[in-house]
Amino acid sequence: MKKLFLAVLAAMALTVSSFAAPAPPEVAAPSAILVERISGTVLYEKNAHERLAPASVTKIMTMLLTAEAIERGQIKLEDEVVASDHAASMGGSQIYLEPGERMSLHDMLKSIAVSSANDACVAVAEHIAGSEATFVSMMNERAASLGMEDTHFENCCGLDSEEHYTTAYDIALMSRELLKHETLRPYLTIWMDTVRDGEFGLSNTNKLVRFYDGTTGVKTGFTSKAGYCVSASAERDGMELIAVIMKSDTSPHRNADASGLLNFGFANYAVVGLDAETDGADPIPVTLGKTDSVAVELSGNAQILIEKAQADKVEKQLILAENLEAPVEKGQKVGTLVFSLDGKQIAEVPAVAAESVERLGVMEIYGDLLKSLFLKK
Repeated sequence: MKKLFLAVLAAMALTVSSFAAPAPPEVAAPSAILVERISGTVLYEKNAHERLAPASVTKIMTMLLTAEAIERGQIKLEDEVVASDHAASMGGSQIYLEPGERMSLHDMLKSIAVSSANDACVAVAEHIAGSEATFVSMMNERAASLGMEDTHFENCCGLDSEEHYTTAYDIALMSRELLKHETLRPYLTIWMDTVRDGEFGLSNTNKLVRFYDGTTGVKTGFTSKAGYCVSASAERDGMELIAVIMKSDTSPHRNADASGLLNFGFANYAVVGLDAETDGADPIPVTLGKTDSVAVELSGNAQILIEKAQADKVEKQLILAENLEAPVEKGQKVGTLVFSLDGKQIAEVPAVAAESVERLGVMEIYGDLLKSLFLKK
């Protein structure tokens, strides 16, 4: 039997696991990785832990911190962001902000995500943290919290610096985290747009947005030191993959490597979803409870990533407790969803109580007992 490759996925997982894979395509770039987004399962890697300059792929972390600041209510897309002298002095890719120029955070984010504008990037960093230096400290703290052990940021936009480095593996980690944020996702797939009331055009540096079916992001980068880099994500048939390419020699070669890895992933792997596997399951009886049964649900949005040829052969069985005694806590494990292939268990996902059931008090139990006795007469 052909060897099965799988990983049980959880929406909150941050650990990147890895397993062997069918023969991958040739990748010309010196460093690359392909991961499944939800689990972080590694489907391909090549020198994925080598520390390299990331160029503007750095901006993934900048956008992540911005998304998190928006979602916790610290800033709003409608905020006016003021360009400082420092922000306006940035070279490289830019939208040519003037010192004191005001622009909405929405337009600044478009400029960062679409045109990789360094000046907008620094302006947003200062808007959030007060200074770029403080913001960069936040970037490094967030990187550490994500397990990015081979990453150190010196600036928020990706300009070359001796101590500014990361790896393909670490880029995959922060890309996965960014793609969790629906606030930012729309910016990552804009092909062309404008700012300054239509007077300044933006064109996406990630050409896969237009030319690769299912592209969902994420970010390109280039400097003479970093070469051509990209973190490219795409989704098909409910599975989202992230291909990271570092230090490619040309933009076309970078795009070809990323497309090749994504094609390889979509051709060879599939996700088996488990969202509705408890639909129709009978509630579990509860004794001594204020309600006499409890509904069941799965613990999290679980999925199985599996070799595509095996996807329709997986069997599932929901095994539940015959009864429970109150009190029952919401989220308490009450069973298991078991996955099997050719009669062998390959994975399991906890089934839990969908709600709490309080225990009856002594007087309530006594009252119920009297009722049952009278009803029998």
